[in-house]
Amino acid sequence: MQFYKLTLVFAAIGVLTGCASQLIDERLGSDRVSVADKNQVAHCESKGKATVSVLSKVGFITRSTEAVESNLLQLGRNSAVDAHADTIVNGGTLVYGERTFDLYKCRP
Repeated sequence: MQFYKLTLVFAAIGVLTGCASQLIDERLGSDRVSVADKNQVAHCESKGKATVSVLSKVGFITRSTEAVESNLLQLGRNSAVDAHADTIVNGGTLVYGERTFDLYKCRP
């Protein structure tokens, strides 16, 4: 009985870890949001900042860096769409699973 419960717990963690990336929706227009460096947005209009966060651990399992980064980038792009921006700049963070993006309107 104990082995069955342990197997079930590990299976659930595996499913949740694998599905966590699929839970981030892609907003209409987010595929047209560019990622730029700070020196590339001097001529752009600032639309503010967005701080986004994603699940970085499921139980005691840490999600892969690639999955977390991909989710953060998608949330940054979604935030740009919400703010009527078309470009984001990675503002960095000190916390794994969290990121601040600067939002800009660069295209007419």
